[in-house]
Amino acid sequence: MNRSKTDNRTGQYNQQTGHVRRFNTGVKWLAGTAAGLLIAAFVWLPRENQAGAPEITVYKSPTCGCCSKWVDHMEKAGFKVVSHDRQDMNQIKAEHGVDYALRSCHTALVDGYVIEGHVPAADIRRLLQERPAMDGLAVPGMPAGSPGMEGRYAEPYDVIAFTKGKKSSVFEKH
Repeated sequence: MNRSKTDNRTGQYNQQTGHVRRFNTGVKWLAGTAAGLLIAAFVWLPRENQAGAPEITVYKSPTCGCCSKWVDHMEKAGFKVVSHDRQDMNQIKAEHGVDYALRSCHTALVDGYVIEGHVPAADIRRLLQERPAMDGLAVPGMPAGSPGMEGRYAEPYDVIAFTKGKKSSVFEKH
């Protein structure tokens, strides 16, 4: 029998012993399983961890604990957060067109949008994906149960889409 040194269908032929060495099926199974797990990890990882997230700049009072908790919420969601402690929060809000009725404790800027208050990271992701013609999102006040305001009680709240012309609509209900 005249065989070449390698036979792709059967393995590797050893001319000295006359035996065909087949690849270990255990090794093939392990390699296939590892490759499958890697593919699954890339497919199922949250998008913010695959492609990265835009940087979000947060302006907050240095003494506000719920603002810091909201920053933690955003970081856990994969956002890169740059935080600035400021005393002049009303000036920041006015500069970015946040109406008095929409104001909360912190103001953030992300990819051309204004984010006012305790807006959930998932709603900001949706905003950045859909890119609607508006200036930003707001959660007026500090509703219990919103990100950064978690506790014993939760109340329903709305995320409001707004433009500087004071037009607003409900973007999401929670």
